[in-house]
Amino acid sequence: MRKQARQTVPPSRHRKVLVAAMAVGALTTGVLAPSAAFAAPKPDTVQQGLDALVRDDGIVGTLANVEKGHGRARNYTAGVGDLATKAKVPVDGQVRVGSNTKTFTAVVVLQLVAEGRIGLDAPVETYLPSLVRGDGIDGRSITVRQILQHTSGLPEYLRGDASFHYYEPRDLLDNALRFKADFAPGSGFNYSNTNYLVAGLIVQRVTGRALAAEIDNRIVKRVGLHHTYFPAPGDTTIREPHPKGYYRDTPDAPLRDVTETDPSFGWAAGQLVSTNSDLNRFFSALLHGDLLPPAQLAEMKKTVPAESIGPGAAYGLGLVSRPLPCGGGLYWGHGGSFPGYETRGGVTEDGSAAADIAVTSRPADKAALRHVEKVVEAALCR
Repeated sequence: MRKQARQTVPPSRHRKVLVAAMAVGALTTGVLAPSAAFAAPKPDTVQQGLDALVRDDGIVGTLANVEKGHGRARNYTAGVGDLATKAKVPVDGQVRVGSNTKTFTAVVVLQLVAEGRIGLDAPVETYLPSLVRGDGIDGRSITVRQILQHTSGLPEYLRGDASFHYYEPRDLLDNALRFKADFAPGSGFNYSNTNYLVAGLIVQRVTGRALAAEIDNRIVKRVGLHHTYFPAPGDTTIREPHPKGYYRDTPDAPLRDVTETDPSFGWAAGQLVSTNSDLNRFFSALLHGDLLPPAQLAEMKKTVPAESIGPGAAYGLGLVSRPLPCGGGLYWGHGGSFPGYETRGGVTEDGSAAADIAVTSRPADKAALRHVEKVVEAALCR
C-alpha cells in the first residue's frame, strides 16, 4: 500500500511579489517613506473549477493532477472522499478509469502490428475465425482498424445498467451479437464497447496470454505506472487509498456506494484502476513515442469526426483529439466512465502539459460533464 501523500501548495510563479519603487515624496523628517505594492495572487483556475464541480454540480469528490514541463506537477482535491465519514479525498488516489482502458488495449494491438503479428487492415476473421457473426455482422468484412476506431458497425453489448457480477468476455460478446449491426463496416462512426471486446480477444488469441498480462508487461511496467493495474477475476476492491465512488440508478434516486464492484463487464473496454498522475504519465509517454514506433503512432492519430463524444472531438485508434479553446491546437487523451467514477484528461500536442481529473459521482447531465472537461482545458491552457 502506498502512503497517502500530504497535499502541499508549491510556490507559484504567478505569486512572485512585485516590489514597487520607493515613494518619491519626502516626509518632514527628511526620510524617504517606502511604499510597497503587492500583486494579488492569481486565482488557481483548476482549484476553482474543482470547487465549482462540488458546489454547483453536486459532485461528491474530485481529484486532479496537472503537469507542466520539466517534471513540475501539482495534485488537487475538492469535496469529500467518503459521504459517511466525511474523510478527505486522498491525494492522487486510485479510481476506476473506465474507457481510458481502451487506449491501453489499442496500444497493445498496435505494438503487435509493429511486430508483424497483426495486420491493421486485416479482417477480424483472420484472428477470430467464425466468432464474429450476427445480423449484418461478419468478421470477414470488419478490419482491425475499424474495431479500434469504432467504425465497424458492431452493436453495443452494454444495454442499460450492467449487473455487478463476473462476466467472461465471450459472454459479453455473445450479448452484443444478439443485436443487429448499427451500419455496414466503414460507413459510419458509433462508439461501441463491443469493438474493444473484439480487440482484447484478438490480443489473447495472437499472444496466447491474458490481456491483463500483456497490458502489464507491455505498458504498465515499461513506463513505470506504479499505481495502475487490471483487477483479477473476482477482485472487487481498489487496492490503494481511494475516494469512494457513488452512483444513482435514476436522476432522483439517492446516491449509493458502488466502490466495491466486480468490474469484469468493462474488460478490455473499461476495467483498469489507475490514478490521475499515472494516466498523465501514460498519455505523455504515448505521445512522446515511448510506447509505439513512429509509424504506428501516426496511424493511431489518424482520426474521424466524433462529435457525439464532444464538441470538436475526433477519434483515432483508441485515442481522442479535442481542440484547445485557448488556440493552442489539439490535446490528446480519451476519458472514461465507470459506475461511481468519471475521468477526463489529456496531453497537449507538443507534450508540454498534461492534466487528468476524476470525479466520484457521475455528473447529472451532459452540461455537468462538460464542466469537468472545461477544467481540464483550463489546466492545459493556463
